[in-house]
Amino acid sequence: MHRARNAILSAFLATGLLVAGCSSADTANLPEDAQQLEAAFVQGKALNASFTDARIAGMKGIAENELLRLFINEETGAIAVLNKSGGEIWHSNPLEAETDPIATGVNKGLLSSQLKIDYYNSFGQVNSVNTFLDSVAYKQVNYESIDSGVKVTYKFGKAERSAADLPLMLSVARFEELSGKLDKAGQRALRIGYTENEDKAAYVRNDQALNGLQLDRAFKAFEDAGYTQEDLEKDMAELNFTQDSPAPRIFLASIEYKLDGDSLVVKLPSQEIQSPSEYPVSSVSMLSYFGAAGSEEKGSIFVPDGSGALISFNNGKTKYPAYQQAVYGSDQAMERVENAVNEQTVRLPIFGMIRDGNAFLGIIEEGAAAATINADISGKLNSYNYVYPTFNVTNKGELTLQANGSERTLPKFQEHPMKSDYTVRYAFLTGKSATYQGMAEYYRQYLESHGGLPESKAESGEEDLPFYVQVVGSIAKQKHFVGVPYKTLEPLTTFKQSQQMISEMKERGIANIKLRYAGWFNGGLHHQVPDDISVDGAIGGTKGLRSLASFAKEQGVDLYPDVAILTAHTGKGFNEKEEASRSLRGVPSSFYPLDLAMGRRDRTESPSYVVSPKRVGTYVDAILKDMKGFNMSGISLRDMADQLNSDFRKNNQIDRTESEDISIQALNDIREANMNILADGGNAYVLPYLSDITNAPLTNSRYKLEDQEIPFFQMVIRGKIDYTGSPYNLTSYTNVRQYILKCLEYGSGVYFEWIHEPNYKVKDTAFSNLYAVNYEQWLEQAAHIYDEVNGVLKKVQNERISSHVKLGEGLFKTVYESGTYVIVNYGATNATVNGLTIEAEGYVTGGEQP
Repeated sequence: MHRARNAILSAFLATGLLVAGCSSADTANLPEDAQQLEAAFVQGKALNASFTDARIAGMKGIAENELLRLFINEETGAIAVLNKSGGEIWHSNPLEAETDPIATGVNKGLLSSQLKIDYYNSFGQVNSVNTFLDSVAYKQVNYESIDSGVKVTYKFGKAERSAADLPLMLSVARFEELSGKLDKAGQRALRIGYTENEDKAAYVRNDQALNGLQLDRAFKAFEDAGYTQEDLEKDMAELNFTQDSPAPRIFLASIEYKLDGDSLVVKLPSQEIQSPSEYPVSSVSMLSYFGAAGSEEKGSIFVPDGSGALISFNNGKTKYPAYQQAVYGSDQAMERVENAVNEQTVRLPIFGMIRDGNAFLGIIEEGAAAATINADISGKLNSYNYVYPTFNVTNKGELTLQANGSERTLPKFQEHPMKSDYTVRYAFLTGKSATYQGMAEYYRQYLESHGGLPESKAESGEEDLPFYVQVVGSIAKQKHFVGVPYKTLEPLTTFKQSQQMISEMKERGIANIKLRYAGWFNGGLHHQVPDDISVDGAIGGTKGLRSLASFAKEQGVDLYPDVAILTAHTGKGFNEKEEASRSLRGVPSSFYPLDLAMGRRDRTESPSYVVSPKRVGTYVDAILKDMKGFNMSGISLRDMADQLNSDFRKNNQIDRTESEDISIQALNDIREANMNILADGGNAYVLPYLSDITNAPLTNSRYKLEDQEIPFFQMVIRGKIDYTGSPYNLTSYTNVRQYILKCLEYGSGVYFEWIHEPNYKVKDTAFSNLYAVNYEQWLEQAAHIYDEVNGVLKKVQNERISSHVKLGEGLFKTVYESGTYVIVNYGATNATVNGLTIEAEGYVTGGEQP
């Protein structure tokens, strides 16, 4: 996809005055790709109705199964799904869209659209077309019956030129130059089409006068005068304006609707998203108003922000931005913001809408790595509450050129669109299942049936809650000898000291210890890439590691040596030109560490590099080979379950969807080597391979639009995967009671990060974030926290969360599948529930619900 650089005269001649359904003679005058788009769309015949329903007037019934019926309106492209069990009807578009009192212009058209395509012009600016205003309005829709549903193909736009295809402005000199080349008729056409603006010292296009025959005369005038693309670029530079080249803006896209059991499966085949080469597609938004709820309805929107969040319908927060988050977080190969971003990552590719007695859960089955979840409330752009996915098709970066002391920035697009279709399953829930608890149970069962979760944990009696501890072995530190600076490894916790710490933890009653050992090979915590493993001698070397592994096994401690695979923190042994991902600017992707005090990236430090996904398999093979001699049964992955990055290397691009497949293959290789995997984050595609998750989301991002955080993530994975949040001693908790209550409410393990040496050893290093990790300062408190949390959760350690409900402000009840419950009170005063008093910052437990 390249920027338009053909002569504007040629484009004028090629475009012609064409309309939809133009003749073959007219089509022959179009540019080649426009001809292909015209030829690709064929107006189909009307669908035959298989059935009708008086409740869905004006729509044809086209598919049904035991649970659902699918209808379509051939005039608008709108669809509806009837749930037979309860009679609930889900519409793709609000029925009262045309009379919405708030929406105007394009926003009103979007209410009746099924797809919106955002595309770039030659300057990298984003424009959009939608199915209602740019396809249905011109009757450019084709319907085709398919198995269990229907396929709808849209042609967006018309191949006809408009005033916008003429230069926006002409300098006075340019106007006089053109006039001198024209006869009286051509001069008159220019005078009508352009009016002099003395303030701008230019002639400005008069769009109101440029229509019909006068528009034709204006185009002929430019043709006769020989106006070219080079002339246009000179005028843009001189008069400081930008403008597209006048290539036809014709797009094609298809959407498939199929019934599958209790769900509607909606698919956008990527190969059928077609556009002119001058206008690459940026993104596609699917069914933006499916199931949209009006301003008088009650319910909530479910969004997968962190652990999960609810946005209440019509909550009145119209001054706050809409919800928008990328699934699986940001792509490190893209340009990143300089400031620290304090938000949770979307780990699960889902979203939903909850009404009284009815709900739908959207599950992104294909293209999740390219998806963004959007949601908003009524009273802003329109009168509806809605949630929907947008799929990224083509990324854009910027390329800066410098010449003769001047600087120019041009858009740089990724070489090929995403190599993935985009598919969403809309599952319909009724009755007691039409809640976020019901959604979590449905999604859990969906993952189980599709191999998306590991086998359940053992259910034999009580089992101690995991106590997670990350121990840091060594870090790189700059020292001085006779005034000469040099870098060396600073040991913070040797293998022998780790054994001592394990013994002290067990003496204090801490059980089921899961020890993640970071900073043990290839140069400490920010180790060199793991293409070869050399255990750091500063903390005990190979012999020390084997001794620790043997001791841990004897003590019943799970040991997980930690490895970073997707990030190269040091350039030593790493060829960034060959092994780093390339950004869209064509340079190795790098980022600088965050300065916590300043809240932005510190460019005085050395950068880290984003490892190309193509290197992941090689690194994993090397790790598995070298770790065989250490008798390890587990491994900790610092970033593979947390990050998902592209590589925009020319002629060898790897997009996010392909990168996901590479990570899955690497994880499968580790599992086949019979190693348990503990990992940070927990993106959905890694869940089948994990035994434990650290830094799992225990909250949402607390965006202003959101109204309640919920443990949706935990309700999906508990009983399958053990998990914990961030290390307590490095979190923002200032009150230990609040941390204990969060662990109880979310069924989470306890987590600390420790070193054996004093805290001052990290001073004046790149690891100042380890400011409070000396284990002696925390050990007693950690034992008390663990004792209290384990005393409650060991009874339900391998059980799923069957219910979670907000009872009042700061008051929450979690019920486990055996019926055991815990009610927590985050408030500063006592609370009473059904005769039970819950003390301030306290909790009560019991058997069946009170």
